[in-house]
This record gives sequence, structure tokens and C-alpha cells, in this order.
Amino acid sequence: MPALLPLPLHRVLVIGTTGSGKTTLARQLAAHLNVPHAEQDAWNHLPDWQEAPLAEFRAQVERFTAQEAWVMDGNYSKAQDIGWARADNVVWLDYSGWVVFWQLLRRTLRRMASDEELWNGNREDWRTLLKKDGILAWFFRTHWRNRRRMPQKIAAYPHLQVVRLSSPSECGRWLRALQVGPVG
Repeated sequence: MPALLPLPLHRVLVIGTTGSGKTTLARQLAAHLNVPHAEQDAWNHLPDWQEAPLAEFRAQVERFTAQEAWVMDGNYSKAQDIGWARADNVVWLDYSGWVVFWQLLRRTLRRMASDEELWNGNREDWRTLLKKDGILAWFFRTHWRNRRRMPQKIAAYPHLQVVRLSSPSECGRWLRALQVGPVG
């Protein structure tokens, strides 16, 4: 099991490829630490799946990460210079492609069946699942490339304390161990 993050935790970034479980873990971690949580997808996906203007997205990241303590999830390079620079800890969900693919497929089908609203009125449907730039195509286009590039991205921010988790079970063990330990 990876070493626990140094305590106290103040500014934590949860990263990983599409469908790895970033938001789920970030919400759990934020609740445990009793700090605000933000999901970068919520700032990026405006109504009707329109992408937020760059300045607007960066302003959201800027405002959120200016706080004393937080947990934020997302890999958006367009504001990496803000969030990563301000984080003191990173939790990297570095799961195999097939693990992430099945998690992503199950999550997307569950959201479609329940008509769950994601952000700003957006919902997943067959179009978002199967279209050329849909979630599954995005996964296959980016998963392996992002996993290869992540060590270099992390190395660009040497101040970050990093926990790299390689499976959902390892993540669960890490989170349980963190929850029984003291939080400063």
C-alpha cells in the first residue's frame, strides 16, 4: 500500500483518466477532511455540453484554489498552472485501461438509466455515449496517452506530495487507512 499523505492535508488534487473515479474519491476525501470539494467538469461543461470560455474556467479554478483548504478533481491542462501550483498533495488514480473502461461504461449506463443530471442541466444519453467525440471515444483516445504523460506533469511540480494508487481496491484500502488516522 502506498504511504499515507502527510498530515495535515490542506489542498488536495485528485487526478486520473476519464472514468477512473476522481470525483467519487475527491468527494469522500473532502467529506473526511471537512473541506470544500470542486469538480472541474462542472466548470467546463456549460448547458448543452458547451465548453466554458477559457477565461471563465480559469477564473473558477483561481477562486476555488485561493481558499486555505480544498479537494479538487480534474486533469484540465488549461488551468493546471493554477491548481497544481496551489495544491500540496496529489492523489493519482492510475488504473489499467480495462478497469477504467468497465467503470466508465457502468457509470455512464447507470446515469443514462436514471436520467441523472451531471452539471448545468447536462445528462448522458446514447449520443454522449456513442458519438465520435463521446465519452467512450474520448476514453480510447486519451487513456493510455494520459497515463504515459502523467509522471512528467507531476514532475513539473516538485513541491507536490504524491500518492499513486493502481487499483480501486488499493484506493479503498488507502482511504480506509486515512480515515482511521489522525487528521490535523
